[in-house]
Amino acid sequence: SVGDLGALPTIKMVLEKGAKSVVLASHLGRPDGSKVAKYSLAPVAKILEEKLGKSVTFCSDCVGEEVEKTCADPAPGSVILLENLRFHVEEEGKGVDAEGNKIKAKAEEVTAFRKSIRALADIYCNDAFGTAHRAHSSMVGEGFDIKCSGGLMAKELDAF
Repeated sequence: SVGDLGALPTIKMVLEKGAKSVVLASHLGRPDGSKVAKYSLAPVAKILEEKLGKSVTFCSDCVGEEVEKTCADPAPGSVILLENLRFHVEEEGKGVDAEGNKIKAKAEEVTAFRKSIRALADIYCNDAFGTAHRAHSSMVGEGFDIKCSGGLMAKELDAF
């Protein structure tokens, strides 16, 4: 995952092979479908910049018009890190609101969430072995014609 930087070799390889840009989607903690500041990925952007030796654009959300604009035509070699996917109940399908009440994502909202994720990239690459089995919106790669696994995922599968 991006948070623990296990995907760093995959990110570097994709950039070295000439990808126009890399859009990184990840999660941190269990914010249960609500925005929780301590689970923001903003600090990860700074660490990524240090490790990659290049600037990383951090988006304060992971879906929506502004994020789609940022990802639509970035400069060649750009790295874009999205905010925590789990800040949206549509990622996991259920969560807990600020008052502790259980909440469930509506089907049409999940569809819109997945459509917005789909608008951010041309190729879906999953490098998160630990969550690959889950039916979360970011894990299914819905709508992508090209899907692949990254180096970290391949390493885990080779271990079997």
